[in-house]
Amino acid sequence: MTERATLQTIDGQPVLRFERRLRHSPAKVWRVVSDPAEMGHWFPATVEAELRPGAPMRFTFPADAVVEGSWDGEVLEVDPPKVYMFRWNLDVLRIELMPDGDGCRLVFTQTMGGGWVGKLGAGRTAAGWDSCLDALVAQLDGEKPAPFDDWLGAMGRYIDEFGLGEGSVRPVDGGFELRFGRDLVWKPPADVWALIVEDHDPEVGGEPPLRATNAYVPAGRVTVTEEPHELEYEWLHDGAPAGRVRWTITSDEKLGVRVELTQTVPASLADLRATALAAWHVHLDLFFAAVHGEIRPWPKDRTEELTKHYAETLT
Repeated sequence: MTERATLQTIDGQPVLRFERRLRHSPAKVWRVVSDPAEMGHWFPATVEAELRPGAPMRFTFPADAVVEGSWDGEVLEVDPPKVYMFRWNLDVLRIELMPDGDGCRLVFTQTMGGGWVGKLGAGRTAAGWDSCLDALVAQLDGEKPAPFDDWLGAMGRYIDEFGLGEGSVRPVDGGFELRFGRDLVWKPPADVWALIVEDHDPEVGGEPPLRATNAYVPAGRVTVTEEPHELEYEWLHDGAPAGRVRWTITSDEKLGVRVELTQTVPASLADLRATALAAWHVHLDLFFAAVHGEIRPWPKDRTEELTKHYAETLT
């Protein structure tokens, strides 16, 4: 029985999977997971639905949620008290109940739409469902759910477990492009931009803001600045421009806000790729924490550990 979520790729799509052993009958659990009024005790949005395949669904978020407004959906399968499956926004959720002794086993899966961008959100989605399923168990047991306030830690652990912080390398003309993507939940792009630039007002030809740079990739002059979505600057090797570093902040009403970071590396400096990948991996870990209100020091040992990891991967 797995308490932690797992992330698999099935038919080319990322699928989150959760299991819970419940000390209640399938019939009792069925009501709590399928009745819209009962779902209000644990599901993250208010649900409007009829329990019949093909019926439209509507999910409305509370005023204090990070997501605004409503999403649509559709009932896909209803087989009481065994299977309830429905589309929620771009995703498909499936709840299966199986008798297990004097209780039952709940298997909850979410097939995540949105391709690569949808998968980036798997860390915060897994952390969110852990909290929701704890609330479901509490409701069944007649108890109040324990307060949960370690969202940053929970998301970070899943990001590491699922490999969502990993950078990639692809060949381009004359060398390589290093690439990272990080889901930032629904933080407004203007807030993310303000965190990157701090009190700095970047200008083409000027120096980039310190928070957009690190000591492992020496920074040159700004080449592009488009508030609040894009910042690009040269990086230097032996004092001369060697390539470009680009920060891009993108907002999607269905998938959230993300930051993508790329660095071009000439073929002649291929040996620097592992160090650069490690540095940006750590940099984005720290940036993710800062976006969520926690400023952390640079962990040198972690950079060295990741440099070895990326060197092995590239080999």
